[in-house]
Amino acid sequence: MTRLIRIFATGVALLLAALTPIHITAQYQKAIGGAKGYRVIGADNKHIAIINEKGEVEWEVPNQARETHDIQLLPNGNVLFQTSYTTVVEVNRDKQVVWKHESKPKEGYAGRVEIHSYQRLKNGNTLIAESGNTRLIEVDKQDKIVKTVPLTVTKPNAHRDTRMVRKLDNGHYLVCQEGEGKVREYDDAGKIVWEYAMDLNGRPRSDGHGPEGHGVEVFGAVRLKNGNTLIAGGNNNRILEVNKAGQVVWSIDHTELPGITFAWMTTLQVLPNGNIIIGNTHAGPENPQLIEVTRDKKVVWQFKDWNNFGNNLVAAQVVGIKGNVIR
Repeated sequence: MTRLIRIFATGVALLLAALTPIHITAQYQKAIGGAKGYRVIGADNKHIAIINEKGEVEWEVPNQARETHDIQLLPNGNVLFQTSYTTVVEVNRDKQVVWKHESKPKEGYAGRVEIHSYQRLKNGNTLIAESGNTRLIEVDKQDKIVKTVPLTVTKPNAHRDTRMVRKLDNGHYLVCQEGEGKVREYDDAGKIVWEYAMDLNGRPRSDGHGPEGHGVEVFGAVRLKNGNTLIAGGNNNRILEVNKAGQVVWSIDHTELPGITFAWMTTLQVLPNGNIIIGNTHAGPENPQLIEVTRDKKVVWQFKDWNNFGNNLVAAQVVGIKGNVIR
């Protein structure tokens, strides 16, 4: 009889466990990351850190920048990041600065300059977006400006002129202009050849940086192999893919993923298998900071580390992914 009671109790416990919603802890997130072999490099909580697949700090360096809006782990193992609104550095694994650029007001302009995006190019030069100066610059290894591309800005604001900027394979530039609420493609002479204006997606505009806020202040965009553009909407609280005609052909809205609420959408990585890693910034500790989702909108990996990072993990890159990653 005692044995039968134990079997019955065990069966009930298993049934209740199956019916109980699973709370995915930070440790479980890291276990998933470990299974995939992912590492995460990010900038938040006054440091740059690489978190390995076990959730351990593999490498870190202090960083006093008020905000870090971009980061890049280079093929040589060095890290490209900003140490202030005006300074971008390349730091090696011995924590030595091996390259540095400081942006200053351009000739004829005496206002503030801020950097919010940068990219090490295939030729070794570095692309930098200068808000305030309303331009893109390419800088060589000797810190000489070798190319300048003017930007169209109708609402000048040194803090909001630009967010993510990436150079395309065709030599053009894909520029997210937060203050304009637009994603624009510029040719190398500064002519706008394509643009997409964000909209409120049927919701009223509201203040706030977290899930409560909603607007058109776009953050990130990458060009896909099919010619479409994948956009991280910033406080638009969604991810959307638009075609050349400006039509939305695919999207994930702010509450579309079960148990997850989007806030300020930032990081974008398109994996070789078609999955997308997205950054969910300012969403609070109840939400993951990074999410990998399939094209049929199934979550297959999450990163939620509130020990090493916080609510401002804007600049992040998942590494350890085999194949060509669009970022």
